[in-house]
Amino acid sequence: MFMFDYFAGMVKRLPRLIPFTNEHNAFRKMAADFFAKECTPRIDEWEAAGEVTRDVWEKAGSLGMICPNFPEEYGGLGLDFFYNVIVNEEQAKADVSGFGLPLHADVVAPYILHFGSDEQKKRWLPDIIQGKKILAIAMTEPGTGSDLAAVATRAVDKGDHFILNGSKTFISNGQLCDLCIVAARTGEGQGGISLLVVERGMPGFERGRKLKKIGMHSQDTSELHFNDVKVPKANLLGRQNAAFRYLMQALAQERLVVAMANMVSAERVLDQTVKYCNERRVFGKPVGSFQNTRFKLVDMYVEQEAARSYLDRVLMMHAAGEKTTAEASAAKLQCSELLQKHASACLQFFGGYGFMMEYPIARAYTDSRVQTIYAGTSEIMRDIVSKNLGLAT
Repeated sequence: MFMFDYFAGMVKRLPRLIPFTNEHNAFRKMAADFFAKECTPRIDEWEAAGEVTRDVWEKAGSLGMICPNFPEEYGGLGLDFFYNVIVNEEQAKADVSGFGLPLHADVVAPYILHFGSDEQKKRWLPDIIQGKKILAIAMTEPGTGSDLAAVATRAVDKGDHFILNGSKTFISNGQLCDLCIVAARTGEGQGGISLLVVERGMPGFERGRKLKKIGMHSQDTSELHFNDVKVPKANLLGRQNAAFRYLMQALAQERLVVAMANMVSAERVLDQTVKYCNERRVFGKPVGSFQNTRFKLVDMYVEQEAARSYLDRVLMMHAAGEKTTAEASAAKLQCSELLQKHASACLQFFGGYGFMMEYPIARAYTDSRVQTIYAGTSEIMRDIVSKNLGLAT
């Protein structure tokens, strides 16, 4: 096994704990080439448009980069979860923040794989894996935030179909999605929520505003409205009134997806900043030669190395099928907070240039702000981890 040059940058980091093989490393190079050639040159175009073009989805699918761990019978490659990790890491390394591939492949698609019927898997997964059908999941509603038990969107059982009414907000891939998994109330209380797959073109399924955000500008985050949408019973995902349990089971992987992207983004920011501080001269000396600069960058490096080791351990646990509810929450908390803090600290070293959007550090700074909010706020992560400590709630 050879060591892949993880960042090819100035910062020297410890070897990864994850046992990547030659095959993993070859896949990483292919993924890196894809993002460098197909995505990075188009970032400004996508940022201006507020969404990523559909062609890049199908290109990724043709290379086996979407759900590589899914079974071959549905079009996947039947590989281990570390291949998914590689795709997410290389996307973050390339600073392609708006391409909703991680959400599609590692957050939403597993709902269909794990809870869908054989008919649903055969109907939807091949196009999902090929990038021909884009996925979204609609949980958040105006006024409810992270409180899934307070879902107000309602689906009324009409025998062979449901009539769906309600609104959702902050939905990533909202404009592009062809299939949207909607959390809707079909009963009372926490146990009265079901998942319905709403398809593009269903009468009454309307896209609302493409929301303007302070960062993640090329991610099509939207409002969605459901007005008397007739959803056939064949589009009920899993059992009726079982969605709350399904959602809780899937959240660990979602939080790990965010954590791994945050970790790579933080490493990338530090790498760029060290390079800049060695090149930029102030009062006749490199910025990196000042003690304050050196000490702050060293502190960031130490924090990143510790966070990377913890995250890799949790990723290995998850890949082995172990339950990681608290650990994934801890990793998401640590990595999102770390990225936000380090992006802000590193921007300071760039001076006025750090405030200019032509410098990648500026986009890293604005994109980092949401990381402690979505997939569960830092406060919710702390609450989950506190239970692992045996603290009373």
